[in-house]
Amino acid sequence: MVADTTLTPLNADVLDKLRQVSTSTLATQLYRRGFRQPTLIGLKLLSNVVDGFVGEAYTMRFIPAREDVNTPDPYRSGNTLQWETIENVPPGQVIVVDSRGDASAASGGDMLMTRAMVRGAAGFVTDGGLRDGHVLGDLPFATYAREVTITTRAASHHVADVQTPISCAGVAVYPGDVLVGDRDGVVVIPRAIAEEIADPSLAQEQMEAYLNTRIKGGEPLWGIYPPSDETKAQYQAWRAAAADASGSAQDD
Repeated sequence: MVADTTLTPLNADVLDKLRQVSTSTLATQLYRRGFRQPTLIGLKLLSNVVDGFVGEAYTMRFIPAREDVNTPDPYRSGNTLQWETIENVPPGQVIVVDSRGDASAASGGDMLMTRAMVRGAAGFVTDGGLRDGHVLGDLPFATYAREVTITTRAASHHVADVQTPISCAGVAVYPGDVLVGDRDGVVVIPRAIAEEIADPSLAQEQMEAYLNTRIKGGEPLWGIYPPSDETKAQYQAWRAAAADASGSAQDD
Protein backbone atom coordinates (compact mmCIF):
# COMPACT_ATOMS: atom_id res chain seq x y z
CA MET A 1 0.00 0.00 0.00
CA VAL A 2 1.20 3.51 -0.83
CA ALA A 3 -0.41 6.11 1.40
CA ASP A 4 -1.38 9.56 0.13
CA THR A 5 0.82 12.08 1.94
CA THR A 6 0.35 15.59 0.57
CA LEU A 7 2.41 17.99 2.66
CA THR A 8 3.03 21.71 2.55
CA PRO A 9 6.52 22.18 1.09
CA LEU A 10 9.27 23.15 3.51
CA ASN A 11 11.13 26.38 2.98
CA ALA A 12 14.34 25.53 1.12
CA ASP A 13 16.21 27.89 3.44
CA VAL A 14 15.39 25.58 6.38
CA LEU A 15 17.13 22.64 4.73
CA ASP A 16 20.11 24.81 3.76
CA LYS A 17 20.61 25.85 7.39
CA LEU A 18 20.30 22.27 8.64
CA ARG A 19 23.05 21.22 6.19
CA GLN A 20 25.44 23.37 8.22
CA VAL A 21 24.59 21.75 11.55
CA SER A 22 25.91 18.56 13.17
CA THR A 23 23.64 15.79 14.40
CA SER A 24 24.95 16.36 17.93
CA THR A 25 23.82 19.99 17.86
CA LEU A 26 20.42 18.98 16.54
CA ALA A 27 20.02 16.33 19.24
CA THR A 28 20.74 19.00 21.85
CA GLN A 29 18.19 21.40 20.37
CA LEU A 30 15.59 18.63 20.25
CA TYR A 31 16.37 17.69 23.86
CA ARG A 32 15.69 21.28 24.91
CA ARG A 33 12.25 20.92 23.33
CA GLY A 34 11.47 17.66 25.13
CA PHE A 35 12.54 15.15 22.46
CA ARG A 36 14.86 12.93 24.49
CA GLN A 37 15.77 10.27 21.92
CA PRO A 38 15.64 11.40 18.28
CA THR A 39 18.74 9.45 17.20
CA LEU A 40 18.75 6.25 15.13
CA ILE A 41 21.06 4.30 17.40
CA GLY A 42 23.37 1.70 15.86
CA LEU A 43 23.22 2.84 12.23
CA LYS A 44 26.48 3.49 10.38
CA LEU A 45 27.29 5.49 7.25
CA LEU A 46 28.57 3.06 4.62
CA SER A 47 29.78 5.60 2.06
CA ASN A 48 33.41 6.68 2.21
CA VAL A 49 32.73 9.40 -0.35
CA VAL A 50 29.98 11.58 1.20
CA ASP A 51 29.72 12.74 4.79
CA GLY A 52 25.93 12.74 5.21
CA PHE A 53 22.65 14.17 3.97
CA VAL A 54 19.59 16.27 4.78
CA GLY A 55 16.20 15.21 3.44
CA GLU A 56 12.51 14.70 4.05
CA ALA A 57 11.50 11.16 4.98
CA TYR A 58 9.97 8.85 2.37
CA THR A 59 9.08 5.80 4.44
CA MET A 60 8.91 2.08 3.70
CA ARG A 61 7.87 -0.68 6.13
CA PHE A 62 8.86 -4.34 6.11
CA ILE A 63 7.10 -7.23 7.82
CA PRO A 64 8.38 -10.82 7.97
CA ALA A 65 8.19 -12.71 4.68
CA ARG A 66 5.84 -15.70 4.58
CA GLU A 67 6.18 -18.64 2.22
CA ASP A 68 2.62 -18.62 0.86
CA VAL A 69 2.87 -14.92 -0.01
CA ASN A 70 6.52 -14.41 -0.92
CA THR A 71 7.68 -16.67 -3.72
CA PRO A 72 11.40 -16.88 -4.54
CA ASP A 73 10.81 -14.35 -7.34
CA PRO A 74 9.35 -11.10 -5.91
CA TYR A 75 8.14 -10.05 -9.35
CA ARG A 76 6.02 -13.20 -9.65
CA SER A 77 4.54 -12.66 -6.19
CA GLY A 78 3.58 -9.11 -7.13
CA ASN A 79 5.42 -7.56 -4.17
CA THR A 80 7.20 -4.86 -6.13
CA LEU A 81 6.75 -1.97 -3.68
CA GLN A 82 10.50 -1.84 -3.10
CA TRP A 83 11.16 -1.07 -6.77
CA GLU A 84 8.19 1.31 -6.92
CA THR A 85 9.60 3.21 -3.95
CA ILE A 86 12.96 3.66 -5.66
CA GLU A 87 11.26 4.81 -8.86
CA ASN A 88 8.87 7.23 -7.15
CA VAL A 89 10.82 8.84 -4.30
CA PRO A 90 10.88 12.59 -5.00
CA PRO A 91 14.30 14.19 -5.54
CA GLY A 92 15.83 15.43 -2.31
CA GLN A 93 13.95 13.01 -0.08
CA VAL A 94 15.53 10.16 1.88
CA ILE A 95 14.14 6.63 1.87
CA VAL A 96 13.75 5.41 5.47
CA VAL A 97 13.08 1.71 6.05
CA ASP A 98 11.57 -0.06 9.03
CA SER A 99 13.35 -3.42 8.82
CA ARG A 100 12.34 -4.29 12.41
CA GLY A 101 16.04 -4.07 13.29
CA ASP A 102 16.52 -7.36 11.42
CA ALA A 103 19.73 -7.56 9.39
CA SER A 104 19.33 -11.25 8.53
CA ALA A 105 18.50 -10.13 4.99
CA ALA A 106 19.29 -6.91 3.17
CA SER A 107 16.99 -3.94 2.77
CA GLY A 108 18.60 -3.30 -0.62
CA GLY A 109 21.86 -3.43 -2.53
CA ASP A 110 24.03 -1.55 -4.99
CA MET A 111 21.59 -1.63 -7.93
CA LEU A 112 18.74 -0.06 -5.96
CA MET A 113 21.03 2.40 -4.18
CA THR A 114 22.58 3.49 -7.47
CA ARG A 115 19.17 3.99 -9.04
CA ALA A 116 17.98 6.03 -6.03
CA MET A 117 21.10 8.17 -6.28
CA VAL A 118 20.65 8.78 -10.02
CA ARG A 119 17.02 9.76 -9.42
CA GLY A 120 18.16 12.40 -6.93
CA ALA A 121 17.23 10.86 -3.59
CA ALA A 122 19.06 12.36 -0.62
CA GLY A 123 19.96 8.97 0.87
CA PHE A 124 18.79 5.58 2.10
CA VAL A 125 18.44 4.68 5.79
CA THR A 126 17.53 1.28 7.23
CA ASP A 127 17.67 -0.25 10.70
CA GLY A 128 18.49 -3.56 9.01
CA GLY A 129 21.29 -4.47 6.61
CA LEU A 130 22.44 -3.51 3.13
CA ARG A 131 24.21 -5.68 0.57
CA ASP A 132 27.29 -4.90 -1.51
CA GLY A 133 29.06 -2.86 1.13
CA HIS A 134 32.26 -2.71 -0.93
CA VAL A 135 30.32 -0.98 -3.72
CA LEU A 136 28.34 1.31 -1.42
CA GLY A 137 31.58 2.43 0.20
CA ASP A 138 32.66 3.99 -3.10
CA LEU A 139 29.21 5.32 -4.08
CA PRO A 140 28.71 9.09 -3.66
CA PHE A 141 25.37 8.46 -1.96
CA ALA A 142 24.52 8.46 1.76
CA THR A 143 23.55 4.92 2.83
CA TYR A 144 23.06 4.02 6.49
CA ALA A 145 22.50 0.54 7.91
CA ARG A 146 23.01 -1.49 11.05
CA GLU A 147 25.48 -3.69 9.18
CA VAL A 148 26.41 -5.12 5.80
CA THR A 149 24.70 -8.41 5.04
CA ILE A 150 24.66 -10.78 2.06
CA THR A 151 21.24 -12.45 2.04
CA THR A 152 18.67 -11.09 -0.40
CA ARG A 153 15.76 -9.07 0.97
CA ALA A 154 13.03 -11.51 -0.12
CA ALA A 155 14.43 -14.25 2.13
CA SER A 156 13.22 -12.45 5.26
CA HIS A 157 11.34 -9.26 4.42
CA HIS A 158 8.00 -8.45 2.80
CA VAL A 159 7.42 -4.80 1.84
CA ALA A 160 4.10 -4.05 3.50
CA ASP A 161 3.53 -0.37 2.75
CA VAL A 162 5.07 2.93 1.76
CA GLN A 163 4.62 6.46 3.09
CA THR A 164 3.06 5.49 6.41
CA PRO A 165 4.42 6.17 9.94
CA ILE A 166 7.16 3.70 10.80
CA SER A 167 9.66 2.82 13.51
CA CYS A 168 13.32 2.96 12.50
CA ALA A 169 15.89 1.97 15.11
CA GLY A 170 13.23 2.52 17.75
CA VAL A 171 12.38 6.07 16.69
CA ALA A 172 9.04 7.10 15.19
CA VAL A 173 9.41 8.47 11.67
CA TYR A 174 6.49 10.07 9.86
CA PRO A 175 6.47 10.82 6.13
CA GLY A 176 7.89 14.30 5.65
CA ASP A 177 9.91 14.40 8.86
CA VAL A 178 13.36 15.88 8.30
CA LEU A 179 16.31 13.53 8.74
CA VAL A 180 19.88 14.76 9.05
CA GLY A 181 22.82 12.38 8.80
CA ASP A 182 26.54 12.84 9.25
CA ARG A 183 29.45 10.57 10.15
CA ASP A 184 28.21 10.36 13.74
CA GLY A 185 24.72 9.07 12.86
CA VAL A 186 21.19 10.11 11.91
CA VAL A 187 18.73 12.31 13.80
CA VAL A 188 14.97 12.69 13.18
CA ILE A 189 13.43 16.17 13.34
CA PRO A 190 9.61 16.26 13.50
CA ARG A 191 8.46 18.15 10.44
CA ALA A 192 6.32 20.54 12.50
CA ILE A 193 9.38 22.00 14.27
CA ALA A 194 11.95 21.84 11.47
CA GLU A 195 11.62 25.55 10.71
CA GLU A 196 11.62 26.47 14.41
CA ILE A 197 14.81 24.56 15.10
CA ALA A 198 16.88 25.66 12.09
CA ASP A 199 18.03 29.11 13.25
CA PRO A 200 18.90 28.24 16.87
CA SER A 201 20.70 25.10 15.72
CA LEU A 202 22.86 27.05 13.29
CA ALA A 203 23.48 29.71 15.94
CA GLN A 204 24.60 27.02 18.43
CA GLU A 205 26.88 25.44 15.84
CA GLN A 206 28.55 28.76 15.09
CA MET A 207 28.99 29.71 18.73
CA GLU A 208 30.41 26.32 19.68
CA ALA A 209 32.98 26.61 16.90
CA TYR A 210 34.17 29.80 18.60
CA LEU A 211 34.07 28.22 22.08
CA ASN A 212 36.11 25.29 20.79
CA THR A 213 38.93 27.60 19.77
CA ARG A 214 39.06 28.93 23.32
CA ILE A 215 39.08 25.46 24.87
CA LYS A 216 41.85 24.46 22.45
CA GLY A 217 43.70 27.57 23.55
CA GLY A 218 43.89 26.22 27.09
CA GLU A 219 40.97 27.91 28.85
CA PRO A 220 38.99 25.89 31.44
CA LEU A 221 35.41 24.74 30.92
CA TRP A 222 34.01 26.98 33.64
CA GLY A 223 32.37 29.99 32.03
CA ILE A 224 33.32 28.89 28.53
CA TYR A 225 31.27 25.73 28.09
CA PRO A 226 28.46 26.25 28.69
CA PRO A 227 29.11 29.93 28.03
CA SER A 228 28.50 32.53 30.71
CA ASP A 229 26.85 35.85 29.87
CA GLU A 230 30.32 37.38 29.71
CA THR A 231 31.50 34.75 27.23
CA LYS A 232 28.38 35.26 25.12
CA ALA A 233 29.09 39.00 25.01
CA GLN A 234 32.70 38.29 24.01
CA TYR A 235 31.42 36.03 21.23
CA GLN A 236 29.11 38.71 19.87
CA ALA A 237 31.96 41.20 19.93
CA TRP A 238 34.17 38.69 18.09
CA ARG A 239 31.47 38.18 15.44
CA ALA A 240 31.06 41.92 14.96
CA ALA A 241 34.81 42.41 14.59
CA ALA A 242 34.98 39.53 12.07
CA ALA A 243 32.10 41.06 10.07
CA ASP A 244 33.78 44.48 10.05
CA ALA A 245 37.06 42.94 8.89
CA SER A 246 35.27 41.05 6.13
CA GLY A 247 33.49 44.20 4.97
CA SER A 248 36.73 46.18 4.93
CA ALA A 249 38.45 43.49 2.88
CA GLN A 250 35.64 43.56 0.29
CA ASP A 251 35.86 47.36 0.02
CA ASP A 252 39.60 47.26 -0.72
